[in-house]
Amino acid sequence: MSNAQRRIELYDTTLRDGAQTAGIHFSSEDKWRIAEKLADFGMDWIEGGWPGANPKDDQFFDLARQRKWKKSKLVAFGSTARPDRKASEDPLLTRLPTSGADAVCIFGKAWALHVEKSLRTDRERNLDLVRDSVAWLKSRVPVVFFDAEHFFDGFIDDPDYALSVLRAAADGGADYLVLCDTNGGTIPYDIARITGKVLEAFPGHTVGIHAHNDCEMAVANSIAALRVGAGLVQGTVNGIGERCGNANLISLIPTLQMKMGLDCGIPPETMKQLKGLSDYVNEMANRLPWRHQPYVGTNAFAHKGGVHVSAIRKESRLYEHIDPALVGNERRILVSDQAGKSNILSKMQQLEPEAGLNENDPVVAEAVQRIKELEAMGYAFEGADASFHLLLLRAMGRFRRHFELIRYRVFDEKLGHLDPAEAEATVQLRVGERSLHTAALGNGPVNAMDNALRAALVDVYPVLTHMRLADFKVRVLSTRKATEGAVRVLIESTDGHSKWSTVGVSTDVLEAVYRALNDAIEYKLTIDGVPAP
Repeated sequence: MSNAQRRIELYDTTLRDGAQTAGIHFSSEDKWRIAEKLADFGMDWIEGGWPGANPKDDQFFDLARQRKWKKSKLVAFGSTARPDRKASEDPLLTRLPTSGADAVCIFGKAWALHVEKSLRTDRERNLDLVRDSVAWLKSRVPVVFFDAEHFFDGFIDDPDYALSVLRAAADGGADYLVLCDTNGGTIPYDIARITGKVLEAFPGHTVGIHAHNDCEMAVANSIAALRVGAGLVQGTVNGIGERCGNANLISLIPTLQMKMGLDCGIPPETMKQLKGLSDYVNEMANRLPWRHQPYVGTNAFAHKGGVHVSAIRKESRLYEHIDPALVGNERRILVSDQAGKSNILSKMQQLEPEAGLNENDPVVAEAVQRIKELEAMGYAFEGADASFHLLLLRAMGRFRRHFELIRYRVFDEKLGHLDPAEAEATVQLRVGERSLHTAALGNGPVNAMDNALRAALVDVYPVLTHMRLADFKVRVLSTRKATEGAVRVLIESTDGHSKWSTVGVSTDVLEAVYRALNDAIEYKLTIDGVPAP
C-alpha cells in the first residue's frame, strides 16, 4: 500500500497499559498532568484508565471532565460484559458511557483457548458478548474501539474463529478493530500477513495494532502492520507497560513520519518536543531515562571514536541518521583517552565556541595529554561534562578558583543497632582573604560534606542557595581488594533548573567525593558568571 499522504492515528495508552509496569505508580494527579502533556504533543487518542475499576481512575475521569483539549480525545477503557450478565446489566460496562470520555475502548477474547479456559464459556456466547457489548455502547457513545485480545495467537490457532470475533464487533458497530499481540510473541512477517488478511475481510473499517514487547519486536510489529495498511497504532511513551512493555511511541512516531513518509499529525515544531515528553513521563514515573534510548537518549547521538567525530565535523549524515535537533535532542562528543584530537577539539568548540580553537592550537594538545593522564588514574569524563568544562578552562588558562580547601573532617556515628547513623562534616575554606569554618549534619557522610561546603559558601555566593546533590555513584576501580582500591565517584547536581555531573577519583572515597563536589560548586559559580575573588 502506498504511504503517500496516509494518516496514522496515534492512540496513547501510557495512563492505562503503561501504568501496569512493575514499580510504576501514578496518582490520579500524575495521570492528569501526563494527559495534559500528551494532549499538548498532539496524540489523537488518550486512554485514561478503567472507570469503575478503582478509585484512582474514577478520580482521574472526574478531573478530566474539566479538560479543554484542541485535538486529543479521551478514551475510557473496559471489557465486554461478563458471561453471566447482559451488557445492560454489567456495572463495569454501563459505567463507561457516564465517564465523560469522548470514546470507549473495550477488549474481548479473540483466542478460543482464552474463551474456554479464562472466560469459561463457549465460543458462541463469547461472540454474543462482543456483539452485544459493542452495540450497547455504540448506542450511547460516538466512538467505540474494540481491542481483539490475543488476536494473533487466536488467528494462528483458528483463523475462522478469530475473524468471527472481529465480525461480531463490526456487526455491533465498532468503529475501530484493534489487533492485539497480547503475549508479545508474534514476529513481524506474521503480523504483516495476518493484518493483511484482516484488511481484506474488513475493507470499511479502520484496523489498529496493539503490540507488546516480549520478543523485543513491538516497534517492528507495529511498523509491519501499519506498512500493509493499518491506520491506528496503540503504544506508550518510552514503551512502558506490563512485563516487557508496549510499543514505544517515542520511537514509532519519528520513524513513521520521518522514515516512512506517513502522517502522524505531528508538525515539525512539535516533534522537537519529543525528548521533553519522554523525559517528563520518566520523571513522573520516577524512572531514570535510558541513556541509549533511540532518538531521545543522551547517548543516541553521542560519538566517541575519533574517526566518527572527525567525519561528522565534515558532514553529520555520515554517522547520524537524522539531525538530533528534529526530536529535541543534541549531539554529544564523548571525551576519552581512546578518542582522537578531533573529539577533544569538537568538545572544546562546543563548550567554548568563542575561543576560536583549531587542531594545531597547543591548548588542544595540552588538553588531550591531560585527559590521557587523568583517565590513566581512573577518571572518566563521558558522563561528567562539568568536570571536563573546568579541565578545558584550566588548559586555556581561563579558570579562576572561587575557594580553596584548608581542611575537612567527617564523622559518622551510630549509637545503637536500630538507630540510624548520623554524619557530621566540618570544613575550613579560604575565599580571598577570608577563612570560613562550618559544620553540618547529613544523611550519611556524602550528604554531610555537601551540606557543609554549601553552608560555608552560601553567604559569599548566594547563587548556591538552591543547589543540591541529586545523585551520586561510586565505583571501585582497582583490581586489588575492593577495600584497598581506588574509587571513582560520579555526582549529579541540580539547581532546580539544570543538572550537571562531575567526577572525582582517589583511593579514599571521601576525597573522591570532595573532588567531585568541588568541581560541582566551581562549575555552578563559573557557568553563572560569578566573579572569583
